Amino acid sequence: MSQITVIGAGAWGTGLSIVLGRKRNHNVCLWAHEEEVCESIATHHMNLLFLPGQKIPESVAATNSLEKAVRGAEIVVSVMPSHHCRRLFQSMRPHLKPEMLFVSATKGIEEGSLLRMTEVITEVANANGGFKARIGALSGPSFAKEVARGDPTAITFASQDEELARRVQSEFSDPSFRVYTNKDVIGVELGGALKNIIAIAAGVCDGLGLGHNSVAALITRGLAEVTRLVTACGGSSETMSGLAGLGDLVLTCTGGLSRNRSVGVELGRGRTLPEIIAGMHGMVAEGVLTTNAAVGLARTHGVEMPITEQMHAILHDGKSPRDAIHDLMTRSAKSETGLYRN
Repeated sequence: MSQITVIGAGAWGTGLSIVLGRKRNHNVCLWAHEEEVCESIATHHMNLLFLPGQKIPESVAATNSLEKAVRGAEIVVSVMPSHHCRRLFQSMRPHLKPEMLFVSATKGIEEGSLLRMTEVITEVANANGGFKARIGALSGPSFAKEVARGDPTAITFASQDEELARRVQSEFSDPSFRVYTNKDVIGVELGGALKNIIAIAAGVCDGLGLGHNSVAALITRGLAEVTRLVTACGGSSETMSGLAGLGDLVLTCTGGLSRNRSVGVELGRGRTLPEIIAGMHGMVAEGVLTTNAAVGLARTHGVEMPITEQMHAILHDGKSPRDAIHDLMTRSAKSETGLYRN
């Protein structure tokens, strides 16, 4: 029996613990910040706060103790919001061991440092003469509710460590959850993070009452600008046509379960960002947090990202969504040839 720890009991962390627990050859420990989540799982085998209605296997145990959660773990799966990643790993560092394997399933970029989550985790683990973490990134089109109920889902795990990639593929895959492998950690992580910004823009289109033409154009041009930044950072354009790129982008821009898209819808309808966030009851739309970091990365690498810049202006500068769409449509005329350069 493998010992697997999932750090973060939001919807996605809970969904992954269900995937791992239903295989019946893992002992899974799910760390939750909220005591009520632990009580709910212990009493009802369900996360009533973040993933109600989805039964959690008995092989999954919940705890509020980070030390207890990582004790004896062979694989540590990181699924906390991006802005908590560094702090939580600093708290866990005394209990981490070099033989542990790490899976980052958080889709975000750290604000300020502009680091990807695998870079944050490696930096913390390696601090003060620590160890270099064996780590990779899990990403792809995967709504937690659908994963938890067993809908067929395909996802990708990226790592330069081929042995780690094969181990994660084997431990996570089942007939409803298919894991592919990829060596492009940069592309997989940035694709998963940046698509959330494009999804906010897709929601804005819906909130403004715009039609399918607008969303189709937005997804296409969004993929182009995400790919520009990914390749500038050293990732592969091929990854962007795969599960962690186009697949996740289409899902998040069009699916009704997307929190990022929902934020955009409400912005398009005229609600303010503080109002929207207050109504999310602790759930996180990573695209809101990622927009600042994405703009910073784009400027560092000299990459033009007009959709991202307009979403930043809406989210952080109070720009009107309708004015933002107008400014996107009236940019200087360009050729579509060299799609990922224009």
